[in-house]
Amino acid sequence: MALPETIPVRYTEEEAEYLSVRPVVRQTFRLHELIDMLLGVTGKDLARIQQILRSGTIVFHFYRYWWEGFEAGAGELAAVLARFPDADPSRAFRAEACTAVLLESGAHNRPPVEIARAAAARKPLFRSRSFWDCFLLLAAEQVPAYREYSHARRADLYKLRLTPQQSAFLAAEATRLAGRELRATLRHLPDVSRIVFVCPR
Repeated sequence: MALPETIPVRYTEEEAEYLSVRPVVRQTFRLHELIDMLLGVTGKDLARIQQILRSGTIVFHFYRYWWEGFEAGAGELAAVLARFPDADPSRAFRAEACTAVLLESGAHNRPPVEIARAAAARKPLFRSRSFWDCFLLLAAEQVPAYREYSHARRADLYKLRLTPQQSAFLAAEATRLAGRELRATLRHLPDVSRIVFVCPR
C-alpha cells in the first residue's frame, strides 16, 4: 500500500489537566512535513516512526498532534527517510557556521544551557571581546569533535570537553562579559564540563 501524499492532522496545546479547553487546529500535512516533525523526536529510528504513524499521535514542542493512523512499509519509509540528512563525521568544524552552544554540566539529569550566538556576541561597553568570543577561543585551542546530526535542530553538533581550568576561565569571563540574563542563567550551572557547538546544515 502506497504511503499517503497528504495527511489531515489535528493539534492542540498539550495540557496536564484531564479536560482541555484549548482550541483544536486542523491542518493538512504533506508526508515529508509529518516525517520531518517525527524525526525531531525519534531520529532515524525506522521501527519507531512506523509505530508512531500507525498509532496516529505524537507530542512535539508542547503540542499534541493526531491523525488517522496508517501502515508504512519499511521499504517505502526507508526511501522517504533517505531524503533527510544523516550524521557525517567527515564534516569539518567551522566556527563561523555555529549559531548556538549548549553548555553541559557533569551533574546527572541537569539539562544543558543553550546560548544563542546573537545573545552572546554583543560586546559590553569598554570590552574588547564578547562572551561568544570566549567559546571561539576555546574551540581554537582544541578543535571540537563531531558528535552527531540533530534532526530536531537541523544541525551538526560538535563537542568540546573542558578542563577544570577552561571551565574556570569560562565562568570568570561570563561574569565579565555576559549580559545580566545570561549570568542569571549560568548561575544555575555550577560547572561546565562540555560545550556543544550547534552548526545548522
